[in-house]
Amino acid sequence: MHQMMKYENRRDCPCNKTKYRVVTDEQLAFMLYKGELSRYRLKENGELSAEIFQEIFREILVKRAKLRAMHLLTRMDYTEAELEKKLMKGEYTPQAVKIAMDYVRSYHYLDDERYVARYLSAYQGRKSRRQMQFELERKGIPREMIQRRQEALDEEEGCVDETDMIRQLLEKRCKHPKEADEKEKRRHYGYLMRKGFSSSEIQSVFREYFSQRE
Repeated sequence: MHQMMKYENRRDCPCNKTKYRVVTDEQLAFMLYKGELSRYRLKENGELSAEIFQEIFREILVKRAKLRAMHLLTRMDYTEAELEKKLMKGEYTPQAVKIAMDYVRSYHYLDDERYVARYLSAYQGRKSRRQMQFELERKGIPREMIQRRQEALDEEEGCVDETDMIRQLLEKRCKHPKEADEKEKRRHYGYLMRKGFSSSEIQSVFREYFSQRE
């Protein structure tokens, strides 16, 4: 199978070599350096045979995607969804990204269960459950996994009383409750809602915090 292709010079890439974006007539895109284009004798609007593409895929794209995945994971933890999104931006082809993901997953360098457990343990008592769930879901973690790990953490360390967290935040933000007018109280209420605390818990703490200081 032969495909016509074109390529675009990517001088905007943050690298010290000229990089090109190769696009086939089937809209498959991947990145190659200028020297690699020469090595495989690729020319714009020329033909790309299945044999040559498979060699490029195996010897360049897959290896480069694996190295990129490993490099990213040595710098910080990623969820599977975050790492996949990051790799896709590199245009190694979807199949090369899949192989790279399977590779790091097989060595347990990538583990969403471990990521969630570490995240919850780090922020338990510092962030509301709702806020942690929202942030993890935004990272591509399924809600069921978050709830399962939260239940396991509760069994190990006990449930955190979020009303205590609300009270501590209020004490930091409102040091003179006697002087707080309705506008200031609404501002504190909005802040706590954005932190993911429930309206009923906030109101309960408000009644206690402000009434005892009148």
